[in-house]
Amino acid sequence: MLNIVLLEPEMPANTGNIGRTCVITGARLHLIEPLGFQINDKMLKRAGLDYWPKLDVTVYEDYQDFLNRNPGAKVYMATTKSKQKYTDVSYEEDAYIMFGPESRGIPEEILLDNRETCVRIPMMPEERSLNLSNSVAIILYEALRQQDFPRLEDKGQLHRYEW
Repeated sequence: MLNIVLLEPEMPANTGNIGRTCVITGARLHLIEPLGFQINDKMLKRAGLDYWPKLDVTVYEDYQDFLNRNPGAKVYMATTKSKQKYTDVSYEEDAYIMFGPESRGIPEEILLDNRETCVRIPMMPEERSLNLSNSVAIILYEALRQQDFPRLEDKGQLHRYEW
């Protein structure tokens, strides 16, 4: 099972959207405090709709707590600072994909300790970054594509007609 890790997320709407994406894809969500909102925040629930109760989510006191409780985890770090594209790596079925706070990203001290697993999403050079929930979806679906979408339905569902 793939794991999405949000380091100190700041915006409840993004976290709600990411939680919904995790439920839809069967991924786990890991939230590393401090959070910029309360878990019961109305915006978080609104963005996550009725998916939030179905979410497999773990909350950690800080980055060190995350490392201590997930020894040996292979963590890919999503950052605009990497030379390696997110499509250049092969994601293991239990990979962790970490994203930093919306306003500043993963601290460079953490990135420097994990250079070989840092990945970036290509974008126009003069632009700063994508929305966090969009970035999570892009990289998560690439990891799932590489694994041939395990446990996910393989055909569309029409409500009234059959194709």
